[in-house]
Amino acid sequence: MSDLRSYGAVTAAYWGFTLTDGALRMLVLLHFHRLGFTPLDLAYLFLLYEAMGIVTNFVGGWIAARFGLRLTLFLGLATQIVALGLLSQLRADWSIDFSIIYVMGAQALSGVAKDLTKMSSKSAVKLVVKDDGEDKGTLFRWVAILTGSKNALKGLGFLLGGVLLEWVGFENSLLLMALSLVVVLGTTALVVKVDLGKAKQKIRTKELFSKSRAINVLSFARIFLFAARDVWFVVGLPVFLYSTLGWSFDEVGAFMALWVIGYGTVQALVPKLTQKVKDPHSGIGAARFWGGALAILPAVIAVVLWQDLSFSGAFLLVGLLVFGFVFAVNSSLHSYLIVACSDSDKVALNVGFYYMANAIGRLVGTLLSGLIFQYAGLEACLLASTMMLVVATLTVFFLEPEKSSVSSLT
Repeated sequence: MSDLRSYGAVTAAYWGFTLTDGALRMLVLLHFHRLGFTPLDLAYLFLLYEAMGIVTNFVGGWIAARFGLRLTLFLGLATQIVALGLLSQLRADWSIDFSIIYVMGAQALSGVAKDLTKMSSKSAVKLVVKDDGEDKGTLFRWVAILTGSKNALKGLGFLLGGVLLEWVGFENSLLLMALSLVVVLGTTALVVKVDLGKAKQKIRTKELFSKSRAINVLSFARIFLFAARDVWFVVGLPVFLYSTLGWSFDEVGAFMALWVIGYGTVQALVPKLTQKVKDPHSGIGAARFWGGALAILPAVIAVVLWQDLSFSGAFLLVGLLVFGFVFAVNSSLHSYLIVACSDSDKVALNVGFYYMANAIGRLVGTLLSGLIFQYAGLEACLLASTMMLVVATLTVFFLEPEKSSVSSLT
């Protein structure tokens, strides 16, 4: 019971963090676009955020396995508070070059914070959920609910960021979010007293690199899956909505929020949409099917945009909502597979390794989003997305779960 109570507190803290993380992304993107930063400049602001996710997931998995998830959670929350405080000290009279360097540094801390808290929560679910006997499929449902709720809250964070920027301003918004996380950290410290996730045996340095073929294949697919989303989502789409379609900050934030909330809601419902998924074998088959369906969508949207038809703008918005639905199914299936294919004793290590790959994909997608959009437009971003999704889907065809992972779920 104490583990379940601690898991609930860990998850609640992660939800609170996620709300501020989504708001921060929208605040930084729209504030600096208003100051005259180019799409490529905006991409640079997020590069260290994603790059530090690579390092954090790699090392963080070992820290969690060695010292427990309680430590990684507290470190994540505290680091985000520091990052928000640093960003609130930004001054308008600084040069663009110095501002970029300063914001990249603060964003790097935020990237560390995000992946420490995410790894803590997603690893903890494996430790409190039994997935055997009559409860077969429970792990898939719990992972889907956790992932879906996180993304729904991140979507609300996008909306919150746009609204705060419009009505409160950049600096005050950051200070308000930092104060809210201080409350979250203090409350969590009072509730979480046990160290979830400690490995029973000492983790050797060479075990930081996964030996499992299933984990490696899933991680490789994850790189291309999330690069395919971020190549148009991070910079291209919000700047296109603001600059080309003439939307306000509120409207941009609202659509980005709607997309991510819808995406998160679908993720939570994926077990009902894919009821035949009960184990890693059926999960792999579903991932192959839904991956193929996803790869087609951005290419179709790009072609319509290039034709510059009267309904192109509306088609873009509807098409991206459909993309969000299918992408949510793919993401949820992949998230389930990485947990299902991991041994309980080393789940934090494997989840950390997997989300290191996720961070690599987001880093590549973020850089290409600014670069491709600046020189070739949103249509080219969408075509790049299609090519990445083809690679991600083909990779899943090389995936087979290991016997030990399957037996632990049956």
